[in-house]
Amino acid sequence: MLRGIHKASSTWGGRILMALVFGVITISFAIWGIGDIFRGFGQNYALSVGGNEISVEQFREYYNDQLRRFSARLGRPLTSDQARALHIDRQIVAQLIGDSALDQHARELRLGLSDTEIAKQITGDPSFRGPNGQFDGDRFEAMIRNGGYTEARYVQEQRQLLLRRQIAASLAGEVDVPTAALTAIDRYRNEKRGIEYLSLGPAQAGDIPIPTEDVLDKYFQDHKALFRAPEYRKLTLLSLSSSDLATPETVPDAAAQKYYEAHQAQYGTPEKREVRQIVFPNEQEAKAAREQITGGKSFDDIAKARDLKKTDTDIGMVTKAGLINPAIANAAFSLKSGEVSEPVKGSFGTVLLTVGKIEPGAQKSFDEVKPQIKQAIAESASRNKIGEMRDKIEDERAAGATLAEAGKKLGLKVREIDAVDRAGNAPNGKPVPDLPKRPDVVAAAFNSDVGVDNDALQLPDGGYLYYSVAGITPSRERTLAEVKGKVEQDWRNEQIAKKLKAKSDELVGKLKAGATLAEIASAEKLEVQKASDLQRGKPPGFVPAPLINAAFATAKGVPGSVEGKEPTERYLFEVTSVTEPKLDEKSAEDKAIASTLQNSYAEDISSEYLGHLERTLGIDINQSAVEQVIGGGNR
Repeated sequence: MLRGIHKASSTWGGRILMALVFGVITISFAIWGIGDIFRGFGQNYALSVGGNEISVEQFREYYNDQLRRFSARLGRPLTSDQARALHIDRQIVAQLIGDSALDQHARELRLGLSDTEIAKQITGDPSFRGPNGQFDGDRFEAMIRNGGYTEARYVQEQRQLLLRRQIAASLAGEVDVPTAALTAIDRYRNEKRGIEYLSLGPAQAGDIPIPTEDVLDKYFQDHKALFRAPEYRKLTLLSLSSSDLATPETVPDAAAQKYYEAHQAQYGTPEKREVRQIVFPNEQEAKAAREQITGGKSFDDIAKARDLKKTDTDIGMVTKAGLINPAIANAAFSLKSGEVSEPVKGSFGTVLLTVGKIEPGAQKSFDEVKPQIKQAIAESASRNKIGEMRDKIEDERAAGATLAEAGKKLGLKVREIDAVDRAGNAPNGKPVPDLPKRPDVVAAAFNSDVGVDNDALQLPDGGYLYYSVAGITPSRERTLAEVKGKVEQDWRNEQIAKKLKAKSDELVGKLKAGATLAEIASAEKLEVQKASDLQRGKPPGFVPAPLINAAFATAKGVPGSVEGKEPTERYLFEVTSVTEPKLDEKSAEDKAIASTLQNSYAEDISSEYLGHLERTLGIDINQSAVEQVIGGGNR
């Protein structure tokens, strides 16, 4: 372009033309201004807290560090798009503003920490201890280097962190937890109630007439949304795991036999023995005791003479591997039941051993476990191939191949699922068999679209699950003919529920009028059921959760009724007992409650103070610079 302008200006005519062009441009700037063109230039900061600017590069470094930490917690890399979807970007920005406000406040208060105190904090961090339990400099350097820190930067960050904690601790300190709050929570969690109740079901609802076509049609029209066909998606799955790549048929029998001999304990139940021992301070006393046993005394006689109880001599039912000392293990497992060993040198002295009950072990033969062993060997060998095969799949996808085409070319098994809804069900309403739950490929597929090249999902064994959406069947309204059976059943259940509600209201009225639950049970040919020691959030299994919840919302002696887990179930009940817990502030549970409340109060106080600090100092966010770093565009 510059070369063209220079060439055009080489003649008088060209000079006049270019003068006119630049004149027009100059006038345009004069009229419209240049703010929009250069907006953001000269603003090299991302955030400003109290007039102290955080540069774009500082913000980028901080943002990426925090994103790596979030990724480490999740156990997988987190992209900027995923961070925005989870609102993590906002958390990071808010955290940086809060940290910066506290740092500035610390400077205003002239707070500081000595290098000695910082060093003490770092060397006392358990993360940096070596095998001997002491601070390991090499480990420290390796860990901070892996975290992307230099030593100077890490020390500075720790200094700032400790100063922030000092400010927070001075605000909240040891917040006293009100006894009333502790008592209320303890009562909510540990109060126990007893109830008596009657179970009402379809039999108590009476006869339900067969609905006419008009009745069904009206019910269907009023509840169309309940019978709507869900959206279905057609999926292509390609699993790349050690089991998918394993070829057990290629493992030689000799290799499997060698593995079996080295790992026999895995393929059987080891023998267990009831072992007892008497420990002697020296070999001479042990030999003397053994001679007494040879002369007719029993093992128990020797133990009694040494003032030993059975619990003092009992090792228990153990396997050979469960005995740490090899000499003792060999001796104990060479005895017959009732025999006493010769003196054996143990770890804490010389011992005499005896064996009581013996539970024989069971060992599976090599032929029984050969297929299992070959599969294990093959899977172990195939783990090294996962990365290589993943690269090949990515190369095929980059070349335009579909998952099905890539799988076929590479000899991998591809699975086609014709239709699955968000709940993992097929059109027949039953779960699609063998769908992976970890990772949740169905949820991932419903967040994707046809034609999208999705990133592979990480499998628990370190492998990958590729997926693509091959087709989408939109949600639609079904006709009455398609769902007539379900419509009729739902209508019937609704009628039962209405009748049961009316019936239970009538019976509650009788109870309030003075009738007893036993009298009503007798009249209705029902059985009074009882339940005691019920607690909130801890259903015993035989009492449905809705009934427990209702019992804790009803006063003692006041009758009530509640729908069960299904609309065709209803319960008539009375609370017969209420046992309030006694607060024990020294108990582990109440200490945990107090600690949780204390932390919550401290967080509230710190949050309020931080909000005040930010308002006082003033916050300025350069939105375009921030969006440039987090990749959010204009939001």
